[in-house]
Amino acid sequence: MLIEMTIKGLMVDPVTNMPIVVLKDKDGERLLPIWVGVFEANAIALQIENVATPRPMTHDLLRNVIVDLDGVVDRVVVSHLKESTFFATIHLTVKEEHLAVDARPSDAIALALRTRAPILVEESVIDNAKAVDFAPESLDSERLGQWLASLDPEEMGKYKM
Repeated sequence: MLIEMTIKGLMVDPVTNMPIVVLKDKDGERLLPIWVGVFEANAIALQIENVATPRPMTHDLLRNVIVDLDGVVDRVVVSHLKESTFFATIHLTVKEEHLAVDARPSDAIALALRTRAPILVEESVIDNAKAVDFAPESLDSERLGQWLASLDPEEMGKYKM
């Protein structure tokens, strides 16, 4: 089953200093932290904060190409989790043809934000993510999960590079 999610926030893991995109379901009952790269986090942060760049960034370019080809991003789906790595698919309609393109979740999310496409996550990914330790051994993943769940958007502040 697919669960629609939105971005609760973008933050930096206090232990690893790696960016995390935190997704939440509409009821705020389910959270999914996805560790991403610095450049991808920057692309997401720019869109969240509505920062216009003087030239198109990669995800803006991709959106422009899709639109110029008379295409629409229907949705992005975080589809599975394998060995602590998330996988996603971008679902497009181009000239009445439906396409599914493999993508990293961070790229799919950055594109979804730019096209206002829904972000969906397979329920099994959320369930399986709870059992996987994504962070270094020194991190107490249960404590991090509780901390993520309790975050207030005002406490998160803006993502800074």
